[in-house]
Amino acid sequence: MDTLLDRFCRYVKVETTAVEETDQYPSSPGQLELGKMLVDEMKTLGLANVGMDEAGNVMGTIPGNVAGAPTIAWLAHKDTSPEASGKDVKPQILENYDGQDIVLPGDTSKVIKVDETKGLAELKGKTVITSDGTTLLGADDKAGIAVILTTAAHLMSNPDLKHGPIRVFFTGDEEVGRGTDKVDIKTINAVCAYTLDGEGSGGLENETFSADLATVTITGVNIHPGLAYGKMVNAIRLAGEFLEKLPKEMSPEMTKDREQFLHPYIIEGGVPELRIKILLRSFVTDDLAQQAELLKKAAAEVQAAHPKAKINVEVKKQYRNMIEHLASEPRAVKLAEEAYKKLGHTPKYESIRGGTDGSRLSEMGLATPNISTGMHNFHSELEFACLEQMETSVKMLTELAQLWGQEK
Repeated sequence: MDTLLDRFCRYVKVETTAVEETDQYPSSPGQLELGKMLVDEMKTLGLANVGMDEAGNVMGTIPGNVAGAPTIAWLAHKDTSPEASGKDVKPQILENYDGQDIVLPGDTSKVIKVDETKGLAELKGKTVITSDGTTLLGADDKAGIAVILTTAAHLMSNPDLKHGPIRVFFTGDEEVGRGTDKVDIKTINAVCAYTLDGEGSGGLENETFSADLATVTITGVNIHPGLAYGKMVNAIRLAGEFLEKLPKEMSPEMTKDREQFLHPYIIEGGVPELRIKILLRSFVTDDLAQQAELLKKAAAEVQAAHPKAKINVEVKKQYRNMIEHLASEPRAVKLAEEAYKKLGHTPKYESIRGGTDGSRLSEMGLATPNISTGMHNFHSELEFACLEQMETSVKMLTELAQLWGQEK
């Protein structure tokens, strides 16, 4: 499995940080650079119909060797989160991990602590990959890419493994909610798909949040502060009043499991005008409308107290809970569960407190559950991956391919 590690380390060194505030697609040039690398590699492996479209989506097909077997798809995303730098990633490989806290060498103030990190203690003796602490690692989702192409290489070199056609598809800008904006499921042309974008090992994620994005624009009145008496309306202060009216018990830091949240995550602007971006999240889609009403009520109260101000709340749909749509192809989850069991693993059904490309793809009509790929602590300089868990994902995909090869 050395090539799995080699692939992974090669991919994470390409800067592919997604950029939210742009209309360009993909939003960063590194996504095209990585896309070209993947196209070349897929052609070398012998995949069919390999190419990259103008949006940076990369697609190829592992040819089937079973007549009449359904076509499935495996997906991962090339971009990394803008919440931490993805420039000049320097992967650190810890073989036979000793089970202790991991001090990252590029910034020794960054420590991956065993008692604060779910699942880390269980990786003692395994191979753990981290960044040097100055950047994220990029396992989200380059671990998924490495797993998919390592499995593709295995299937291509072992024709005795019987399977149907498998689409390999790599998207961009998933981290800023645009991963499927330029994807046509008719082009993928599969009965179902799987995103390789999950935490840890053995996970089978068949439920996600439903999600909307609210943009609150507060327009005040600016004037020289020396002349401000009775005239200035400071949008920054109004933003503080607005945020104070939001239920603190609905913040991400105070919610868990299946609890919904409202998450203000960006404030930009100044005295005359500013914008607040707020994530609306719940496993129950109907809750999002209630969350939007909470925002509008808070905005109305602040504006009533400051009649010279204007406060606008705009809410845009992002994605919906995939469980609402997976019933369109029940074999997608059923055969994934069976593949895990063939490896001796009991699959862990998990509800993602977030979303994947599969959320929107499922809503579009392509049932797409999510599978673990050995990533941990993503969106952070404390991100890490486990090679053995990635290897398990390769084995699971190999079993999954053969199970689908038995379907008609």
